[in-house]
Amino acid sequence: MLDLPPGPKQPRYAQALQWVMRPQEFVVRQRERFGDVFTLEFIDGQPLVVLSDPEDVRTVFTGSAEVMHAGEANKLLAPILGSRSILLLDEAEHLRHRRLLLPPFHGERMLRYEQIMAEATRRELATWQEGETIEMLPRMQAITLEVIMRAVFGIEDGLGKERLRVLLRTMLQQTTNMRQMALSLILGPDSERLQQRLDEVLSPVDEELYRVIAEHRCAPDLEEREDILSMLLLARDEDGQPLSDEELRDELMTLLLAGHETTASSLSWAFEQLTQKPQTLERLTEELRGGDDEAYVDAVIQETMRLRPVLPIVIRVLKEPITVGQGRFRLPAGTRVAPAIILVHLRDDIYPEPFEFRPERFIETPPGTYTWIPFGGGMRRCVGSAFALFEMRAVLRAVLTTFDIEAAGGPERITRRSLTIVPDHGGRVRVVRRAEVAGAGAADQGALAL
Repeated sequence: MLDLPPGPKQPRYAQALQWVMRPQEFVVRQRERFGDVFTLEFIDGQPLVVLSDPEDVRTVFTGSAEVMHAGEANKLLAPILGSRSILLLDEAEHLRHRRLLLPPFHGERMLRYEQIMAEATRRELATWQEGETIEMLPRMQAITLEVIMRAVFGIEDGLGKERLRVLLRTMLQQTTNMRQMALSLILGPDSERLQQRLDEVLSPVDEELYRVIAEHRCAPDLEEREDILSMLLLARDEDGQPLSDEELRDELMTLLLAGHETTASSLSWAFEQLTQKPQTLERLTEELRGGDDEAYVDAVIQETMRLRPVLPIVIRVLKEPITVGQGRFRLPAGTRVAPAIILVHLRDDIYPEPFEFRPERFIETPPGTYTWIPFGGGMRRCVGSAFALFEMRAVLRAVLTTFDIEAAGGPERITRRSLTIVPDHGGRVRVVRRAEVAGAGAADQGALAL
């Protein structure tokens, strides 16, 4: 029998408002009431079946690409990312783009971007002063934007880089905010009014991105370049075909929004959580400065992304019926299903004391494929996950080998920044002092540690 699980009976707008304003509290309450599978209804009137049992997550992540459509579920992003973004594609076209995008983000290629990450972080740290209270989110965004422009777009210092930086910052401020999210939900991605509003912001960015693509395509040293755009220009699919300029533009925009916003948000959460746990911060700082840091810094990152995943859910549209909830519900084709990252990560049968920030849990037990899912999973797992983890390690190492920091207030609540969740005060910390490191100045040590 085809059926949807039970869920709250509140009006759609009431459910949507709670999901937007207090996502964690809202879904935790629904799981306490209805169990691991429940149905929500938002403004668009389409039911959303939320899943938090790892077995149901496995069913979705290992399901056939012909049955589980993520691109269709991400249609809300089309006005910004474009129709040729990997996040908007399904089946064969998604696989084609994935195969072309993956190689630049894996293996020893990550080491090629180490110097870029070091320089971007060092440049930001040079502006910090002892005794200053810092809102980490915009500072981390400055670092990750610099890294994206150089490592991904292949743009070095100059007027062109500064022009693009200003355009991208303006575009991000106007598209990744609550007002834009509300308009998208209310008007829908096909709205002419919404598209007209976005075109005013996106047109100058698009013009600049197409100029960058054209310059790279004509560069005599294209094959020697190591930025990701250059690699994508050289990439060929199984039929020997390259990505078109439109496809390249959409993938650059995708890498910008996915790689810049999410990594900066995760870093701001990491510092917020660490400063609320002085003993954990002290241990990490000592290990980073002693050079024996790999296992613990990874555990800190994993725990940050468990407790504060930047994206609370991922969504698929079913093209065929599937069974979930230990066989209790057979969901019809057309249903939207949402493995809830934010709920899976708070299961006390997997993570004892799930609301506690305790990195040691990941030294004791490595992350599970279907129980630690901040990057999604299966064939839709984020292609830039290795890049993001590498960058988070580099920035944490640089900051904590250069400065001593402490909490600038109490714990910060989860709030929305469009689709992502961030600290409500931006992850504020106080810079206590510049670190003293034997044999090197603090700024040099921050660079050397990278």
